[in-house]
Amino acid sequence: DIGDIIRGKDLFLGYTKKDEKEKEKVQKNLRRIFNEIYKKMEEPAKSHYSGDSSDFYKLREDWWALNRKEVWKAITCKAKNDAEYFRKKDSDGKHCSVQNCKCVDGDPPTNLDYVPQHLR
Repeated sequence: DIGDIIRGKDLFLGYTKKDEKEKEKVQKNLRRIFNEIYKKMEEPAKSHYSGDSSDFYKLREDWWALNRKEVWKAITCKAKNDAEYFRKKDSDGKHCSVQNCKCVDGDPPTNLDYVPQHLR
């Protein structure tokens, strides 16, 4: 899942050594990207993340919380009207539409981001 990958919580290691190397390459790039984001921050935001590890897990978590809706929009922007997401209701029991992979209220159906992968 994209949210897990960005937040550094993806449990899938891959099927082969090549998969593992590719996953590490992605994580290395994400560490570089979030390091650049951190460097460009100004106070007090920068000090908020000063205790974060070099993996920037706290910053990544916060970035995902702020941007997950936009990421979903980017993924689904060209979705056809009959494109379906795998579930008909969100975690609140609200019906999701079958158009453009979005819920009726326009929210992305990414509520499962915060459910541990092994429970999904």
